[in-house]
Order: sequence, then structure tokens, then C-alpha cells
Amino acid sequence: MVSGPLTASVATLCDEMVARVGLEAGGQLIQIRDRLGEPLRVAIAGRLKAGKSTLVNALIGRRVAPTAVGECTRVVTRFRYGPADRVDVVCRDGERRSLPLDDDGMIPQRLGVPASRVAYVDVTLTSEKLRDLTVVDTPGLASTDTLVSARAEEAVGTSTAPFDADIDADSAGEVAAAEAVVYVFTQAVRADDLRALEAFRDASARLASTPINALGVFGKVDTLVGGAGDPWPVAGPLADQQAALLARTVSGVVPVVGLLAETGEAGRLTGADRDALQQLAGLPGAQLKIMLASADLFRSRPAPVGAEQRERLLQLLDLYGIGFALAQLGADPGVSTGELVRRLVAASGFPRLRHTLEETFRWRSDAIKAGWALSRLERLAGHTRDERDRERLRDGVERLLRDPAYHRLRLLDAAQRVAAGAVPLPVEWEQELTRLATSEDPRWILRLPDAGPGELAAAAVAAANRWRVYAVAGAGPAQSRVAQVAQRGFHILAQQVRA
Repeated sequence: MVSGPLTASVATLCDEMVARVGLEAGGQLIQIRDRLGEPLRVAIAGRLKAGKSTLVNALIGRRVAPTAVGECTRVVTRFRYGPADRVDVVCRDGERRSLPLDDDGMIPQRLGVPASRVAYVDVTLTSEKLRDLTVVDTPGLASTDTLVSARAEEAVGTSTAPFDADIDADSAGEVAAAEAVVYVFTQAVRADDLRALEAFRDASARLASTPINALGVFGKVDTLVGGAGDPWPVAGPLADQQAALLARTVSGVVPVVGLLAETGEAGRLTGADRDALQQLAGLPGAQLKIMLASADLFRSRPAPVGAEQRERLLQLLDLYGIGFALAQLGADPGVSTGELVRRLVAASGFPRLRHTLEETFRWRSDAIKAGWALSRLERLAGHTRDERDRERLRDGVERLLRDPAYHRLRLLDAAQRVAAGAVPLPVEWEQELTRLATSEDPRWILRLPDAGPGELAAAAVAAANRWRVYAVAGAGPAQSRVAQVAQRGFHILAQQVRA
């Protein structure tokens, strides 16, 4: 089913147009229509070893994406909901080869097909978290493997390096179909990080926008400090700095301890793990402090827990997570396994990321998907070979955009151009336009949290008048066009409030 009124309107247009155009255009209309019924597709991108697959596992709620470099991390992998767990290797020639999950329930490291033949890996899982979100894991950028790096750069939209065009056309097509991107990085944002984000923004057409469809994740924040030290006093301000640096590219930057998020969300911490941590929590404080100074010391110092169990705790939690869990058990020895997991997930920062994804992507999924579909329709109208089909498609799109409900897409497009710096506006005007384009809450848009309908309607009319004055006095041609879009948006908002 389509996700909202905007996508429903586009789907209806596609259905109407199929009977009026030729087979070539009709087939593409059906593909666009079918895609509108799929969950929102989010691509996870970033450098090699940035923690993308760990984040994917946390989002899915299962540890199924391998985090060690192998064949399966060198290709695009799509995770979607299905009635049974299944792994299909999709080749460039369309052949599909099914594989079983390995003994640990993960994608096998070896795909059984040369990487040069693989377009992408299609994974269906019974995870409820995938019912309304399809996650696309991409190869790492700036890999030491030139071919892998080139494939990843092409997948997000651009590459200046040589690459196998046939392979990457398939991989790139899968990732380019994503309506949104989460970009994972660690500590420093590099020039190619910015390049990749800009390429995605350019490729995402109508919705290529800072506040619309791109989010940064500052992963592995536990590595900012040594041992089991608390990284959050450093991670928070550093994430804010990164967000300022990427302000034209992503809607924000969320710091996360990916390993804790994966362990907690995938339910990997057992009662036996909790009991082992409880034993360690009973050690003298000075002894614990030494053990938590480094992974080697944690493995080698005398302790009531065996070496194999300690290694498992490092794999599940690393030193920061172990130190946090020991502090929780020391203060409250009766903490259950489930409650300890809940606290570990909270300490990972993942709940904030999940909430941000809800606010940034899923809440706006109707507009994001409708904008994606309209951009494909416009492209089809410009490239289909039949001139009469081109005219019919253009007329259909224009008719749709005259609907007041679809003015939201014009607002999103205007907000994108302003946020990307293509149309400069004063900061306060830019912020107001962003609020108008990305929210349906008039109190939040107008910054009147306690206002009633009458006050809100009056404020919306006043805002429309401000934008009208700006459009005719003091604005250049580009600013004037944006201002006219904002003016109409506030008039529509006033009408909605009155209604």
C-alpha cells in the first residue's frame, strides 16, 4: 500500500496514464507505481570500516550483516521484509542464486559467485522492523581495494576513478533508487565524505535537500577516549561541530556507539553474559580500573571469569560497554538481563538515532516517496521516444502539481535549493522556510506552541505577507521565486488552520 495522500495521488496518475501511453512508457509507469507501494528505502553509506554494517544490524534488530571485510561487504546488500529468511545473490545478467544464512544466522562471507558478476545481494528477513523500512548497505568508500572503492563511489552517484561500468551500473542503480541516505563517519569528515554526500544530493533530484533526506551518524564514539572512559562529554560537542560543517548536506549528526546498539537491539546479551558481568562487578575497584584500562589487560588480568567469556564480552560490548554494565550492576546488583540491555541501548545513543530517523525520514516518507516518483515521471516525460507520450506525461505531472496538497513538494524543492546554498537567504528566512517545508504542525512552523486556531491563522497570513513583500522588494530573481512559493505555502497553511 502507498504511504500517504501524496503518494496515493501519484499512484492514481500512474494508473490513469498507463492506458493512455505506449508500451515502453507504460511499463515504466507500472514500475514507478509498484515502487510507491514499497517501504521507504534508506541507503547506509560511508567509508570502509566506519561501522555501517553494525548500524544496519541495529536498525534491523538482528545480527545478519557481517562486520568483517569479506566478499559480501564488497557489494550492495538490500535488507527488506519477507515471510521467510532468504539470501539471493543477484547477478548482472539477472540470474539469482539462493544461499542459506550461516550457522550464526549471518550472510555467508563467500557468495559463490565472482564479485565481478554480482549486482547486489537481496536479503529478506522476518524482522518486524523491516515492514516499513528497507535498508541498503553499501561498500565502503576509500577502500584499499580500488575496485571496491570505485564501486561504492559510483553507487552514491559519482566517481572519477576507473571502474567496471557494467558491474557498477547494476550496483549504482540499486543505491540510486534509495529515497534517503544515512552517512556514517568516524571522528574527522574528509573531502571524499563530502563529495559522496554531495553526489547523493545531486542524484536524488527533487528531494536533494539538507533537511529532507540525508542524515549523518557519528559512529564508534566510544573510540574517542581510552579504555572504558565516558566518550559522551567529547562526542556531543564534536558531533555538533560536524553537523555545522555538514549543515548544507545533512539534516543533523547523531553520535552513536554502534556496537552497543547492535548488541542490545539484536538481543545478543544473554543471562550468562549478565552473570559474568555480575561476577566482575564484585571485584575491588582498583582491580577493575586496571582491567578496564585496555583490552589486553581485560583479557590477561586474574579474574573470576574465564578467558573465553571475557573475550565474548569484549566482542559484545568492548571496554566502554563493559565498564558501563559493571557500573550499573555495582550500583544495582538486582538489575535483570532485560533491564541491563535497555540501559546499554540507552547508553549507545541509538534511541536518539531511531527517533531522528522517525522524524526525518519515516514521518516525511509520503513526501519523500512522492517527490521521488515525480522526479522519475518528469525524467520519463523528457526521455520517452514517443512525442505524444511526452506531452501526456508532462500534462499529467503539471495537473497534479496544481493540487494545493502538492504544493508541499514545491516547498521541499525550494528548501533544498536554499539549504544547498544555490539560493541564498537570510538565516531566519531560511529556517522559517525549512520549518514550513518539513512539518505539518502549524504551532511548530510558526513558533507559537500555545496558540489557538485564530492566532495561528493570523500568524500564517502575516508570514505570507512578509514573504510577498520580500519577493517584490529586496530579493533577486531566484530569491523571488522561492519567496513566492513560501508565500503560497503560508496562505495554504492559514486555510488549513481555519478549516
